[in-house]
Amino acid sequence: MDAELVARVRTFNRTVTQRVGALQDRFLGRDRALGEARLLWGIGPAGQDVRTLRAGLGLDSGYLSRLLRSLEAARLVTVDSAESDRRVRIARLTSDGIAERRTLDRRSDELAELLLEPLSAKQRERLAAAMAEVELLLRAGMIEISDTDPEDPHAQHCLESYFAELNTRFDAGFDVKQSISASASELRPPTGLLVVARLGTEPVGCGALRFRDGGVCDLKRMWVAKTVRGMGLGRRLLGTLEMRAYNHGSTVVRLETNKKTDRGHQPLPIGGLHRGRCFQRREVRPPLVPDESGEVTVRASAGALAASRFGVASAAESADHGRDQRNPVRRTSQRGLEHGTKARLGRHRPWQIPGL
Repeated sequence: MDAELVARVRTFNRTVTQRVGALQDRFLGRDRALGEARLLWGIGPAGQDVRTLRAGLGLDSGYLSRLLRSLEAARLVTVDSAESDRRVRIARLTSDGIAERRTLDRRSDELAELLLEPLSAKQRERLAAAMAEVELLLRAGMIEISDTDPEDPHAQHCLESYFAELNTRFDAGFDVKQSISASASELRPPTGLLVVARLGTEPVGCGALRFRDGGVCDLKRMWVAKTVRGMGLGRRLLGTLEMRAYNHGSTVVRLETNKKTDRGHQPLPIGGLHRGRCFQRREVRPPLVPDESGEVTVRASAGALAASRFGVASAAESADHGRDQRNPVRRTSQRGLEHGTKARLGRHRPWQIPGL
């Protein structure tokens, strides 16, 4: 990691923690530090189960327990077992806790006004825009991708959201039976896999592979929630699945798509995938890997992609485009059945995935 970038992040962190009062033991002039104040806000008027609080705030279970005990002692919070499941503990605000939360909200607004007041109108707009960008990037870095069983509730939420969104895009609705099969049993090892992206406790994206004979696998169920589009999650999901396909021994990843999934027939670059006009099946160059002598050699991997309806080119070929003259390369062969115009390569405006 670049040392200068690390130093900039650390300087930013020090400035922010000082400016927002995080260093004070009486946050916003109240009788508690920032951690307890943030926990009151997280519990909210409706209450929240302790497990969700711990995951959503990224707190150690022991530290969270100490914070809750302190708030209980102050008679701001109660913690009881849920009626439906005695193993689940629910934190709720008391009447004093609700009043304290309102006070914290008011003083937080006052602090925000103090941050903005010394600035000109133009500077305020710049600061607000910069904060929005920083928040987006920080949230993007908080998203975690992991293998998940297709029948897990988070996986089911993603798949149902994926089908529902496609259903709104197709004139006659979307019938999953008309697409290439990808049942739950087919998306479990050894025949396939499914990954789910989570932001805290919220599932926000998914993607799957279905392995076939001959080194071919299908890329299935690619979906990203609208709330996190623009964070680069689609590319992360695609990269994760390509690596998993490569580790499985696949040399071709096949993408099933449709003109209704590209939002008005725009070029469709997700991680380097580009829509062509007609059928196309191509085997393309995979990522370049330097050997011990320093010579760059092509390694067979999931960089090769093909499409069942619209031609696509891989992220690997897009990455190689324009740099061939700089690297000595032993190329793999390219072969295929091409009918019509080749898929376009090069720079395009990023496409936020509604689902593939």
